[in-house]
Amino acid sequence: MKKERSKKHRTLQLVRIAIQIFFIGLFIYLLFGTHFSGKDYIGDVEVFFHFDPLLAIATFIASRTAFAAFALAAITVVVTFFLGRVVCGWVCPLGAVHQFFSWLFKKAKLLRPKKVVTGGLAWKYLILIFILISAIFTLDLVGFFDPLSFLYRTSVTGVLPAFGQGFSMLIGLTYNLHLTGLGDRLTQFFETLTINSTFRQGFFIGLIFLGLALLNMFRERFWCRYICPLGAFLGLVSRWNFFKLKVDEEKCIKCNLCTLHCETQANPWPDNAWKSSECVYCETCAAICPTAAITFPVKGAPEKVPAVDLSRRKILLASFLAFFSVPFFRISQAGKRAHEKLIRPPGALPEPQFLKKCVKCGECMKACPTNGLQPATTEAGPEGLWTPVLVPKIGYCEYYCSLCSQVCPTGAIRELTVPEKLTVRIGTAWINKNRCIPYFLGRPCIVCEEHCPTSPKAIKFVMAETKLADGSVATQKAPVLDLSLCIGCGICENKCPVMDEPAVYVTSVGEQRSEKNQLLLPIAPDQPEKK
Repeated sequence: MKKERSKKHRTLQLVRIAIQIFFIGLFIYLLFGTHFSGKDYIGDVEVFFHFDPLLAIATFIASRTAFAAFALAAITVVVTFFLGRVVCGWVCPLGAVHQFFSWLFKKAKLLRPKKVVTGGLAWKYLILIFILISAIFTLDLVGFFDPLSFLYRTSVTGVLPAFGQGFSMLIGLTYNLHLTGLGDRLTQFFETLTINSTFRQGFFIGLIFLGLALLNMFRERFWCRYICPLGAFLGLVSRWNFFKLKVDEEKCIKCNLCTLHCETQANPWPDNAWKSSECVYCETCAAICPTAAITFPVKGAPEKVPAVDLSRRKILLASFLAFFSVPFFRISQAGKRAHEKLIRPPGALPEPQFLKKCVKCGECMKACPTNGLQPATTEAGPEGLWTPVLVPKIGYCEYYCSLCSQVCPTGAIRELTVPEKLTVRIGTAWINKNRCIPYFLGRPCIVCEEHCPTSPKAIKFVMAETKLADGSVATQKAPVLDLSLCIGCGICENKCPVMDEPAVYVTSVGEQRSEKNQLLLPIAPDQPEKK
């Protein structure tokens, strides 16, 4: 039989791929644009997140406050309502990445669809229910599953550092081969990218992404089919869209290729089994059809389509799991005392409000010029996993920088001007005299005082006597802290020449955002003086 594949839908398929490449390029452009360029203000590099309705809804429910920038998410909802899940199939950068891996595995013959797959689609809807029910109880878990947060966090902490390491190896190879000119040009180019190369858990976060990518060997677009809660939300919105699939019964030869190769398990054939809420309008079914029997005509009236099997029992189970999970996510010492290493970026909201709004996207970590902002591990408990904390051993808070407050897409970090940021205290520095060179060894060292950025300096000197091992006494200028001037930026800890455990260290006590986490709390209210 002569194949009569639809040229129209094959062209649409190419157009879709071109649009996907454009949005991936835009995502990468904004990703690399999130860095210190020498200017005080960075621009709207986080705008991609503001088109995400799942982030908008979850953070609104959890924090009970609306962030004005998320008004752009209404555009995504309206487009989906009228046109279907075209955002998933044509725009979403993570969806495009998974589609690329699926295509790659097909070409390598690692993915061979041999039978029609059924079931499993309910999982992403149950994840969506879990997230929204948790948000009702002020637990914001959307950042773990939202596709934009997931992709950006992976790119910042895993992909870019690995790329940086590889590029550094390439530069080293060029110099070893005595290609000095090429090495200099590559070095200059690499430095303009300003890639932060050190992240705790970067390997682990990258491994999660790699594992999900490899799942595409078993099911095409595995993430989009079974996990993505944003796709589930848009699927619910898209059920009333204008474009409905139609199979011409006279042309159809019942070869089942369309259903077999459907990227999201929408089941194009038979047409009464087609799931509008699962279709991302990738045009694969129409382009692959050997008789051009599949079209997507405009139908203004709503049409009854098969729904995903979401029984009342499954919905109730997901809701109860969300409800009972909330206290487990909040098992942390923070209820008693703040963790000494939980140093939040300047402008961060008080901890309870911060956790309700932070979506763990990594924007602030990418913007940090010193690589000091890192994904949290245990400092904030399970609820605060992968939220930003300052780790002075890796990088300090640059005194004249407020970029992290400018790029936060949800307002978890309040935007600050540079003059406002200069007065924000995020912690307090301390001196361990048992490790400090002038105090312990009796030798001169003024590194911490030299680097202290405050004016007047928070680190001052006193003359200190040290008894040495031979019985002699050495007198040196030794550092002391003026707690009224220290802002906890961590540069003293970062620059301290004592390598393993710096003699100067910073803790979160005294942070300006907390009334509780202070050095000394009043035991009882002041009593009136007796006459």
